[in-house]
Amino acid sequence: MSFKVTDKDIRNYSRDGAVVLRGLFSAEEVECLVKGIEANISAPSWRSKVASSSDDPGWFMEDFCTWQDNPDYRRIIEKSSLASVAAQLIQSQEVRLFHDHMLVKEPGTEQRTPWHQDQPYYNIDGKQNVSFWIPVDPVPREWTLEFVAGSHLGGWFMPRTFLDQRAKWFPEGSMEEVPDIEADRNKYNILGWALEPGDAVAFHMLSLHAAAGIQGDQRRRVFAVRLIGDDVIHAPRSWETSPDFPGLVDELPAGAPMNHPFFPLLTD
Repeated sequence: MSFKVTDKDIRNYSRDGAVVLRGLFSAEEVECLVKGIEANISAPSWRSKVASSSDDPGWFMEDFCTWQDNPDYRRIIEKSSLASVAAQLIQSQEVRLFHDHMLVKEPGTEQRTPWHQDQPYYNIDGKQNVSFWIPVDPVPREWTLEFVAGSHLGGWFMPRTFLDQRAKWFPEGSMEEVPDIEADRNKYNILGWALEPGDAVAFHMLSLHAAAGIQGDQRRRVFAVRLIGDDVIHAPRSWETSPDFPGLVDELPAGAPMNHPFFPLLTD
């Protein structure tokens, strides 16, 4: 399936760090993802976690890096338009998979996904990257992923654990804290879109983003794919990144391109 990325899409991605792509996936591809997500929920990996508290009336589950064992995920990663679209958005000759990420909020989940950037949790450096947030259920505007436009052009903010806000990765005081965006939302240019199955949002790994909980009887099942381009290099950390890639530090030197079986090349 081919998808037309417009010059406006590329400009918006570069300027805002996030862009909506309507109809990126066919109905058949959406059904493929539904099948993959349900299989993942039924048989989670060792990396899976519940990201909601025990007293939450709903349930927020995440899992990472399961594409090798999930043929439906693999089909979307390798056979859809994702790599081509990514190459155009980030202006890269090569595109590699960084990791896949499944996120499911069951009906009534109150747990917010707090404002954060993704890249500080990772073991990579570089600017040519893109994440695709792909819902397989309708997502109203009030439950969607939101972004602070242009935040990817600034510095890194302190990554913290979502439930208890621990500085698990960088030492306390070593990085600027994420601003309290919810205290004065009008101060920021906040982007977000209601989405239908087949739509996707593409965003930079340094874009500040967040999402609310959900109400009613509707699920919010999402498959996310993180892709990396020409300038991304390995940046080993002295702590366990999220996700972790066991043994990688022994096989890929610091500063090396991400040429490793963990990160397959998706472009010709």
